[in-house]
Formats: sequence, C-alpha cells, structure tokens
Amino acid sequence: MGSQYDANYNPSNTYKLWQKWSKKPFGSRIFSLGASLWAPYFVTVLPHVHEMRPGYAKVHVPKWWLVNNHIGTFHAIAACNAAEMAMGMLAEASLPNTHRWLPMGMRTQYKAKTKGALTATATAELPDFSAITRESGGQKVPVIIHFEDAEGKESVYAEIDIWVTAKK
Repeated sequence: MGSQYDANYNPSNTYKLWQKWSKKPFGSRIFSLGASLWAPYFVTVLPHVHEMRPGYAKVHVPKWWLVNNHIGTFHAIAACNAAEMAMGMLAEASLPNTHRWLPMGMRTQYKAKTKGALTATATAELPDFSAITRESGGQKVPVIIHFEDAEGKESVYAEIDIWVTAKK
C-alpha cells in the first residue's frame, strides 16, 4: 500500500504543503484558502481542511447564506462541492507523486435536513500504487464521504470514484 510509511512514498506537492502549513498558527486556514483558490469553485462553500493524511481527510464547511437552499438548509449541490473537496484532499494526501487521479463519478444520498455547518469525512481503501503502471492502465478507487451536521446527525452520504493512473 502506498503510504507515508513506505520508503518509496513521494507525496504530492499539495500534501507537502499541508504538512508544512498545518503546523503553523492559522496554517490550516491558509492552506484551505490556497486550495480553494487553486480550484476556485470551492470558495463558494468556504472549506476548512481539518485533517489530511493517506486514506483520510476531514473538511468543515460553515453554514452561511450562500450555501442555503430555498428552505434554509444546506443546499445539496453545496454538500456535493464539500464532498469533492474532501475527496480531493484525501487523493492528494494518498497518491504518490508518480500517480495522478481524476474523479469518475459521484453518488449521493440526502438523509436528513441539515442543522448548521457540515463536516465531511472522506475515507478510502488505498491500492498498491506500485501495481498501477502505465502498462497496467488505471484503477478505480472509491472514496466514501460521511457528513455530520451541527447536531451530529449524518445528513449526507456520498461516494466518489476516482481513476488513478501512473503519470507519463
């Protein structure tokens, strides 16, 4: 399994930045802003990356008027945006610098009305990245995202498949 503990693991530049900035005062917020500006659509949900490591990411998204739907709860597409941010941070922390990823598709379930902010926790079973070569093609990796609202209820559940290939 490609992880930070393998001798051959060479983390992505994004994960190296997380490791550097998350240790500084307000560093996780600065990192989150930078990641949002790199993929500007994320700015709409004001994500704050709380944790990021191989196979795991946790992103908090505040409740504010631009994520509201017509009944005053968290909009479904805003939740999808948060899910994609959590998945992306997991992928950036998990894949060695020799590989790349692309989202393939997303499935979501809206389980309950949300009360306040959401926290998206992404997890994945990581493949053996050394087995994913240019010759072998790619491999689908499912990422599971559970959302908790301010009351601790799971309000949204998402699965995002990513396609992992070796870089050329």
